[in-house]
Amino acid sequence: MDGASISSSIGDHLSLSTTCIDRIYLNAYLPRLQTSGQLVYFLRDHLGNPLPSPALFRPLHDRFVASVQRYAEAQGIPVVHFQRGERKDDVANEWRRRFTAEEGVVFIGVAQEKASSFKAQKLVSPQGFVEFAFSRQPVAVNHFYCYFQDREWGPGFLKIGTYLPYPVKLCLNGHEWVKQQLRHEGIGFDALDNGFLACAQPDRLQELADQLGPDAIQACFDRWSARLPWPLSPEDREAGYRHRLSIWQLEVSLTQVFERPIQGRHFFEGLIRENLDLGRPDRVSLLFPSRTTRRTPPPAHGYRTRVITAGVNPALHVDYRHSHVKQYFKEERALRTETTINDPGDFGARKAIQSLPYLREVGQAVNRRLLEVERLSQSDALTDGGLQRLLTPTHDDGRRVPALRFGDARAMALLHALCRFGHLPAGFRNRDLREHVQGLLGRTYSPGAMTYDLRRLRLRGLIHRLPRTHRYTVTTHGLRVALFFTRVYLRVLRPGWAALTGAPIAPRSLRNAFLTLETEIDRLCHQSGLASSPTTRPPTHKLDSPLKIQAVSGV
Repeated sequence: MDGASISSSIGDHLSLSTTCIDRIYLNAYLPRLQTSGQLVYFLRDHLGNPLPSPALFRPLHDRFVASVQRYAEAQGIPVVHFQRGERKDDVANEWRRRFTAEEGVVFIGVAQEKASSFKAQKLVSPQGFVEFAFSRQPVAVNHFYCYFQDREWGPGFLKIGTYLPYPVKLCLNGHEWVKQQLRHEGIGFDALDNGFLACAQPDRLQELADQLGPDAIQACFDRWSARLPWPLSPEDREAGYRHRLSIWQLEVSLTQVFERPIQGRHFFEGLIRENLDLGRPDRVSLLFPSRTTRRTPPPAHGYRTRVITAGVNPALHVDYRHSHVKQYFKEERALRTETTINDPGDFGARKAIQSLPYLREVGQAVNRRLLEVERLSQSDALTDGGLQRLLTPTHDDGRRVPALRFGDARAMALLHALCRFGHLPAGFRNRDLREHVQGLLGRTYSPGAMTYDLRRLRLRGLIHRLPRTHRYTVTTHGLRVALFFTRVYLRVLRPGWAALTGAPIAPRSLRNAFLTLETEIDRLCHQSGLASSPTTRPPTHKLDSPLKIQAVSGV
């Protein structure tokens, strides 16, 4: 399948395209019960105990456990103890198949897991007085997994810790929320596992997906924290000991359903072929940048993505700090592009649920940019005129703009590193790009040199400076240039160079072709009487500098 058909198939043969928040995993914590001082105040001043002692923990724990047991017995809710190594999702799916009510608790799971709690050290003063010093430490305690079916959200669960400071996690799914809204409005749809295969009103489907926000999440948490047994009493909550939600993990997905599955399969297989060598050490990742230090410089030959094959279904993964992008062909019907944000700080956002709209925009931008990069990667050729403008100096308002010479080590490292910043919505800074260029060059690369090169890139239209900032974004033209130069160098020139020098890493067919060419040249020289004697014949000419490639290749 050629590049043109690959890039056009995704736009011409889609029956449905949906952007939606997928899974969202939230922490719920007590802001007033996070430090040892706050714990002492809670035990002594709020609960009225004269001595804040760790002996008070057990009664609070037992009271909460007893309330859960009473609630389960009164409501007829099964209590399941998870076994070590057992997948909780599989157990939950089995119980959900038996649950028929529109809303309610499906079952309560119990699992012992690590959590950050308080431990105490006993101190005795010279006068014989006893006191305790508290500190946060990891402990293994029981957690209750309350799996529920919600009228607005469908399936979800709350995980509640049984020990102070009572950590809570809430897991919801944006696709399931949209499905519930469509059911309420009487709009028909066909479900794709954790997504949509078809919908009677696709525009309304996307409108609902865009409406999902922090208020709906907070309402769900408030509803179930009031309905379920809770480790804090009503008096505690009235005194201000309430859990606050923060984003722990957020998935933003783009699902594109193809009219004919074979078209989508061809498209994705083309992407896999294009990205197979991105995981090798001589390739550059097209997506996320990563911060590095002098102790952990970027690899000398580029960066990495991963192509993972599960059975016969490959998936493309790209990592960035704590977050990553995953792309795969879902149920042989739809292309799923999914950005998972494990730390909002990776994108300059706070963890509060009020950051949800911004993080959704970030995830959507990453997904769109990935597809744009893939489209450009199938058709990144440059015209002769565009290539000549890059290879020759120009003038801008009387100022000379140096050329970007193909084969020049600094220019190639600059464009090589630029590929990594092609999709970022917030752009990149001088030091972000400089660290990668310096690692690729293998030598010192000063901030002044980076400023000089940024000016070159900006005046040639390869990057754009964001107004009133020191950040830059890569233009579409710049991404095309970076991809073209990098590919020609790494996929054509480097193997060709290896073949010219007789290196075994060159493709066999290319080495054989050069050997045949050399043999024919020797034969012609011999017939013309120009062949030198075996003892005086000079060695075969080898190119020993990348700078000579331009003249030989004519690029």
